Amino acid sequence: MVRAIADLIITGAMRPGERLDEISMANRFEVSRTPVREALGQLCAIGLVEREPNKSAVVTNVTQQHLASMFEAMAELESICARLSAERMTVDERRMLEMEHRASARLVHQGAEDDYSAHNTEFHTRLYRGAHNDHVFELVTQTRARLAPFRRAQFRLPGRLLRSYEEHDAIVKAVLRADAASASRAAYAHVSTVSDASIVFARSAEATL
Repeated sequence: MVRAIADLIITGAMRPGERLDEISMANRFEVSRTPVREALGQLCAIGLVEREPNKSAVVTNVTQQHLASMFEAMAELESICARLSAERMTVDERRMLEMEHRASARLVHQGAEDDYSAHNTEFHTRLYRGAHNDHVFELVTQTRARLAPFRRAQFRLPGRLLRSYEEHDAIVKAVLRADAASASRAAYAHVSTVSDASIVFARSAEATL
């Protein structure tokens, strides 16, 4: 439910300022009001929806500037994780990172966007855990949760699956070499390209104001 509503907002099917009435949403998705209420609560935490007491939730106006600032922070955090992973990952952790990365090539060839998106989440989580820093892990996972709908949007861009795999490949190779500087640069560049997918949404949102 959270993903379905988030995707409607990201794609512009639901516009900034649009009211999200629980009853109407429950009828739309053929569920009770409880899962709708829970989903709207999670979307409020992400920042895609806002709600005042005793009022219906509304779609938030997420500006291009705000998105850019979040992605900038995400790029820095991912860069830190990749650098620390190159320095601190155990032999087994490096082996699993490489194996799962190689296995994802099949998803790219199949054009399996949803499956690759799930792999993408696991790939980055391995980098976060490989940093072996609990505070950084908390910060990066919180930031990633807020950007999750926008990061999924990247896979709608033509050829993005292959480019994502190639960007992951640069990170993996650097981590396996224990080349912290290269891993850091590759991770930063990777997140910077992901932010391009958010620009279309931000511009369309601003156009409604």
